[in-house]
Amino acid sequence: MIDPKIIENNIYVLEESLKKRNIDISIIESIKKVSKDRREIIKNRETLLSKKNSLSKEFGERKRKGIDISDIEKEIIILNNELEKMDELAKNIELEYESIMLNIPNILSEDVPYGRSEEDNVEVKKWGQPRSFDFNPLPHWEIGKNLGILDIEVGTKLTGSRFYVLMGDGALLERALINFFLDFYSERGYKEVWPPYIVNSNTMTGTGQLPKFKDELFKIEGLDYYLIPTAEVPVTNIHSDQILSIDELPKYYCSFTACFRKEAGSYGKDTRGIMRVHQFSKVELVKIVEPSVSEEEHQKLLNDVEDALKKLGLPYRVILLCGGDTGFSASKCYDVEVWIPSENRYREISSVSNFRDFQARRAKIRYKKDGKNYLVHTLNGSGLAIGRTMIAIMENYQNKDGSITIPDALVPYMKGKKTIGG
Repeated sequence: MIDPKIIENNIYVLEESLKKRNIDISIIESIKKVSKDRREIIKNRETLLSKKNSLSKEFGERKRKGIDISDIEKEIIILNNELEKMDELAKNIELEYESIMLNIPNILSEDVPYGRSEEDNVEVKKWGQPRSFDFNPLPHWEIGKNLGILDIEVGTKLTGSRFYVLMGDGALLERALINFFLDFYSERGYKEVWPPYIVNSNTMTGTGQLPKFKDELFKIEGLDYYLIPTAEVPVTNIHSDQILSIDELPKYYCSFTACFRKEAGSYGKDTRGIMRVHQFSKVELVKIVEPSVSEEEHQKLLNDVEDALKKLGLPYRVILLCGGDTGFSASKCYDVEVWIPSENRYREISSVSNFRDFQARRAKIRYKKDGKNYLVHTLNGSGLAIGRTMIAIMENYQNKDGSITIPDALVPYMKGKKTIGG
């Protein structure tokens, strides 16, 4: 949630951010109207309460002196009726105000470029040289089927489209990647967390998934429970409604979870293979930091994600997302994209975001410094999406005979196996 003071004192900042996001700024008039109505209702209610307090005081004094109080009794009854109506107005305007505030996206960082879509994102750097093959490289779904390690047909039979089953060395490779990433980040100071895969609506609201992305979430019928779309949701909310000591910051967390997404609006995209599915594994990185160091921590987080890809020898590039492509809750976001030979292009494997105080305000995560309470800044990044990492390994390390070479860093996690197949 953005700082309400921006609406009261600096609406221009919000207007410029919405323009950069290519969002119709006419919403600002609705925001200003509701904000004005809210202030007036609060002011009128306080006036009525003040008047009632004065009358109550006079009522007591008259009663002690034996003076007639019938006229004051009538006034108090009228005031109570007016206050009851005003309380109802206040309740309704607060709900409307909260609804609008919860649907306003985060203020973008000044260095986020203008642009309407992913076509306008800015490439920051590249690492590694895409491999030149002396044969026609196969897509991962053919490699996996030929080796008997990926079965999309069975996944479809068991559940439906966009589900799959990993078998044998495919399942082992997934487990190897999970353990490799958790060890890699733990050695860099991230504390491992194993959270629930199901959370309530308050938790979803705290990190910005609700109410904006309700249609993207899997809800459990009849309960206030949702399947998590990412570990960011439960891990960030570990500290919701808390005031941390300055000495506790920064906090670094890494967490493996399954993730569940409806992929609403993605009809027709990535229909083959496992690039875009409803259930996938991911190791997530979360940081909770003091505001003065959040930009520095953002760069360090990006570096950690890059280093994991370097260890696996996977070519990648980093792009800074433009305003029109930056997520709802993020103030600034880098996408890390890995090279996919069968598509002859880079595909997203991690988003590394700085949310500043947007999530902290919603989740009420604060820290105490010099006797005063302040909002923390939160950051997160995928470290990495396991399925997409598996795709990248299968395609970049495929061999002419149909086998897959295991990256050296993963061999100890693969029971010493250096290849799959062959």
